[in-house]
Amino acid sequence: MANVKNKTRQPGRIAIDGELTIYTALELKEKLLTGLAEAEALELDLSEVGEIDAAGLQLLVMIKQQATETGKALSFTGHSPVVVELLDLSGLAGFFGDPLLIVRKPT
Repeated sequence: MANVKNKTRQPGRIAIDGELTIYTALELKEKLLTGLAEAEALELDLSEVGEIDAAGLQLLVMIKQQATETGKALSFTGHSPVVVELLDLSGLAGFFGDPLLIVRKPT
């Protein structure tokens, strides 16, 4: 299950915690579109994404396209290892245009 968090309660920042999969895509789609509509710039923190599949990747592509179409700024930050792996496998890292920042938890 995925949770959408606004860790610092800032408008324009959403953190996804958990799954970004076919099972959570519909729920997350509405939350991401609402977040994008409410801010001129949206930061999407992916550091706590523990699982992502093709549906999750499609959701990220959709929200990036929506931001472009509406003239809003969208950035992806804190890419978790599973997100980086899927971006590498898909060859879509360049599409998003954001530097990949991997946040590792201290061991």
